[in-house]
This record gives sequence, structure tokens and C-alpha cells, in this order.
Amino acid sequence: MIVEIVSPEATLFSGEVTSVAVPGVNGEFQMLNNHAPIVSLLGSGNVKIVGSNIKIAKEFVSKFNKVNEQTYWLPINSGTIEMNDNKIIVLAD
Repeated sequence: MIVEIVSPEATLFSGEVTSVAVPGVNGEFQMLNNHAPIVSLLGSGNVKIVGSNIKIAKEFVSKFNKVNEQTYWLPINSGTIEMNDNKIIVLAD
């Protein structure tokens, strides 16, 4: 599935991943391939992306925490997420 993480300044990440976990306002939840369509508000926490070939643009790599070769975390204060047709858009602040 495709994920785009967009901040007010720029698109921080766009690429294919196997899972995304986000800090929902009522707790963390995860989305995998073919997840039902969803729109949700996000709270403070980490957006976690997992994939076999994640490439973060050089100018944004400092915003992400690398857990291992396949897992990255992006700390956010709040945001919104939409998933539809295996495409996730995270609007993060």
C-alpha cells in the first residue's frame, strides 16, 4: 500500500509500505493492506511505518527515528489520517 505523510512545510514521505501505525485520539491503531476505508483524527505520538524498501529523502531524514532497516517513526503533535483503496494520507503537525 502507498502512504504519504504531509506536513505544513512539505511531503515528508511518499512510498510503499507494509503497515502504518498511528496515534489515534482514542489510542494507537494499525493499518495493513486492504484495510477498510477510514478517516480519523490523530493525537500526539509516533507515526510508525514499516516496509522492506523505505527511503526517506535526505532533507527529511532528521525528522524520523530509524528503529531498524524496515521501521521508522515520525513524532507528531496532531493530525488527520485517511485510508482508501490502499492509499494512506497522513496530514501531520
